[in-house]
Amino acid sequence: MVSRAANNNNVREIRRSQRADGLAAVLAIGTANPAHCVSQEDYPDYYFRVTKSEHLSDLKDTFKKLCKITGMEKRYFYHTEELLGAHPEFLPRTSPSLSARLDIVAAVAPELAASAAAKAIAEWGRPATDITHLVVATNSGVHAPSVDVRLASLLGLRAGVCRTMLQFNGCSAGCAALCLAKDLAENNRGARVLVACVELTLTSFRAPQEDDCFDTLISQALFGDGAGAVVVGADAVRPVEHPLFDMVSVSQAVIPETEHFLTMRLADGGIDGDISTDLPSLAAGNLEKCLLDAFGPLGIYVDWNDLFWVVHPGSRGILDHIDRVLRLEPKKLAASKTVVRDYGNMLSATVIFVLDEQRRRMEEVHEWGVMVGFGPGFTVETMVLHSARNKFVLPLN
Repeated sequence: MVSRAANNNNVREIRRSQRADGLAAVLAIGTANPAHCVSQEDYPDYYFRVTKSEHLSDLKDTFKKLCKITGMEKRYFYHTEELLGAHPEFLPRTSPSLSARLDIVAAVAPELAASAAAKAIAEWGRPATDITHLVVATNSGVHAPSVDVRLASLLGLRAGVCRTMLQFNGCSAGCAALCLAKDLAENNRGARVLVACVELTLTSFRAPQEDDCFDTLISQALFGDGAGAVVVGADAVRPVEHPLFDMVSVSQAVIPETEHFLTMRLADGGIDGDISTDLPSLAAGNLEKCLLDAFGPLGIYVDWNDLFWVVHPGSRGILDHIDRVLRLEPKKLAASKTVVRDYGNMLSATVIFVLDEQRRRMEEVHEWGVMVGFGPGFTVETMVLHSARNKFVLPLN
């Protein structure tokens, strides 16, 4: 007969053996976009032409101003003028087109995600069959089996890979997926987690309506298509694996009474929603408290200018507000500004593009950093990062 004390000790030893010894880290990053690219300067003419809305001249002028203040230069889309011409039901807001949109996304999204994931796996340097967990985030589809099943097949992942889908979590889904990957890597010894975020705006594309305004047209001026992938693991195997960023801690905050600032919903005509023009000031005004809550418990006390920044660039306006409120030095948000300029807002995938851009700038940045994502709720996701190229020392007060 085994004593209760022996049983408890045995369980604790089993638990210890299951957990990794070190922090999770970003081991590799990959990104991908569709081939179709439209410049933001040309987009108002393009948008009103393909939607057969050129008679709405006043609204077109409004849309031109909106596109100009986004700070974007180009965006990528899967949907082309030819595809939209073949599906006129995609244009009216209330046309029953959701099913047709989702059928296209179900076929295309796994392939775009696989393009980004294959790059990440190649950089990682180990076989795809060594991936133990797969976390996929998307706002473009709500079907089952979903993107994860087809993606696992395209990549040749093992049949026993543990899959998790995050669907319809908004822009913060990229950060949420990485937070989940951190927990999986640290609580499963030897785990290697592939995170894949893929977005296709075909599900939300529509023609302008006479009653549209800045708030209702923002989504048409901001969002683009893309996929990002990250391999996450703890206790890197040298010399094959080369950690980029240690994932030190994560936190999430929901700003009270802000549910109406950013909304998403499935409708007959696709994915619809509202984005308040007050969102940039709301995000920036609440960010400092979230940062203090994230760094304080770790005993890390730094000037915000002593950090490197990986911020989801919902829009250039949000970044400008953060710059002013936190009194950041020029170029602190350069990675985010570069991504929003070159790709627009790709929802969940965007923060992975920023992470990829930031790692190219690591010679210019500090040892400690922060990843920030914004999403419906209004939710702020925060992850404390540490440059894996630097010695791990906490700057205690």
